[in-house]
Amino acid sequence: MTSFMEAQNDKGAYKQPTDNLPSEISSLLSNSSTASGLGHLLGHVMSGCRRIADNLRAGDQYSTEQVGTQNAFGDNQLDVDVKTDVVLFDALKDSGVVHVGASEENPIEVPCGGTGYSAGFDPLDGSSIYDANFAVGTIMGIWPGATLLGRKGSEQAAALVVQYGPRVTMALALNAGVTGTGKAVSVELTMLSRGWKVTIPEIVIKAKAKTFAPGNLRATQDNKAYSELVNYWITNKYTLRYSGGLVPDVYHIFIKGQGVLSNASSPSCKAKLRLLFEAAPIALIVEAAGGESCACPSEAAESMLPVSLLEVPIDDLDRRVGVCYGSSEEVTRFRSTIFS
Repeated sequence: MTSFMEAQNDKGAYKQPTDNLPSEISSLLSNSSTASGLGHLLGHVMSGCRRIADNLRAGDQYSTEQVGTQNAFGDNQLDVDVKTDVVLFDALKDSGVVHVGASEENPIEVPCGGTGYSAGFDPLDGSSIYDANFAVGTIMGIWPGATLLGRKGSEQAAALVVQYGPRVTMALALNAGVTGTGKAVSVELTMLSRGWKVTIPEIVIKAKAKTFAPGNLRATQDNKAYSELVNYWITNKYTLRYSGGLVPDVYHIFIKGQGVLSNASSPSCKAKLRLLFEAAPIALIVEAAGGESCACPSEAAESMLPVSLLEVPIDDLDRRVGVCYGSSEEVTRFRSTIFS
């Protein structure tokens, strides 16, 4: 089989991305990761996210109107979801190093014509708040190999969250197995007109938190433990930082270097986050930055151990989970309270 480096020397074998990976990120990759085309793939993803950002801000390219179709999960599809999904699938296919991709809008393993990696992503998390002009984002996990099923988040090569707000920024994690140092790292990049610039060389999440973002608050009505936990944060005067969008809420933790985000379930209110497309990629970024994550049941009858989200098997592309991310002391509090 032709290697990525050999194919690069064969003009036309691989399309070049509009955005090249910044040299500071390239220098973090091991030689084998560079040879397998991981940096090249990340450049294509950055190019796709630039196109999404430009189209979002153009105002007339995407809409929140329903397009009359549903994804495989039964969710009504919006114009903005469908079009951003196409952009990112095109980016994966153009890279030449992706075997299969799967997304919330296209939740099957779609052949992408390459070899080396597989990617699971939410093309536009928060599309329901897009019309209110809240920040929205893209979430993606990248696994080595030719499939996503049967994998764990801990096997990811890289994961990223792109936030489309006043600025376009990316939190990018490189797992220990793909860096030259053998250490996982999370960094922030900001999109500029001429490319992407590293703006935080190393994201660090401190153990203590001052802010909280409690998702699925309806579950506190019939989940006594979750109600107690939320009340603890309120009575101890933590600052609420919650927008209703997963990307901006978790991104606040990255930038402030502290905080906790929770999304638990109850008998009447299921947790709806998907492990492959949302939970596992975010968990890698959080844990590579020194924070912690914890899985919890997505519905009342589900049996689950209070383990890291990176250790939950992706046995179904639609696997749902409850989550907690952020400062280690608060994730420990979540674990002991919810599983008491």
